[in-house]
Amino acid sequence: MLGLEPAVSPDRDSNPGDKAFAQFLTDEIKEEKKIQKHKSLPKISGGWELEVHGTEAKLVRKIAGEKITVTFNINNSIPPSAEEDTQEQQKPDEQEPELTSTPNFVVEVIKDDTKQSLVLDCHFPEDEIGHEGEEESDIFTIREVSFQPPGEADWKDTNYTLNTDSLDWALYDHLMDFLADRGVDNTFADELVELSTALEHQEYIKFLEDLKSFVKCQ
Repeated sequence: MLGLEPAVSPDRDSNPGDKAFAQFLTDEIKEEKKIQKHKSLPKISGGWELEVHGTEAKLVRKIAGEKITVTFNINNSIPPSAEEDTQEQQKPDEQEPELTSTPNFVVEVIKDDTKQSLVLDCHFPEDEIGHEGEEESDIFTIREVSFQPPGEADWKDTNYTLNTDSLDWALYDHLMDFLADRGVDNTFADELVELSTALEHQEYIKFLEDLKSFVKCQ
């Protein structure tokens, strides 16, 4: 009886499409590292401690009797309009303009003597520069406010949630002042955008490197 010859698997390295893809990724990674603004993540002023888990970041600050946490995720944090403008305005020999990550972020304020936390869902509106004629306007807004059990990842639907769309402006201003008194103000928001943009770019480069390894894997 003749022995069966072992099946020969196709040589992935001989796939011209994969070779071209891997070479493109190599060049892309090199270019992205060349324009990378921060080799390490920038710090937030005001005594905030940073924790990063993949695409999610958490900033923690403690003041007298309170713990404030700000959580955000860099996934889908670059406005689609910014990406479209980049593609439309860029000329063939022109360097790509820097994309800015403006993630939604959640502020949680926990007081030591209570068993609940005040949670404020914030975001950066598209026209974050503000209204014309105003000397200084807030570059972020509060969308929703609710009391939630401390440390819960998801909001409980059974807890009342205050939507700010039709909220009295005096109450809204007090809520913004409440955040500012705890270090969440325009300066913080500017630094958060810088941190988020750096983290998004860092994760993008890592994704390209993982994709290159996957394409080249035999």
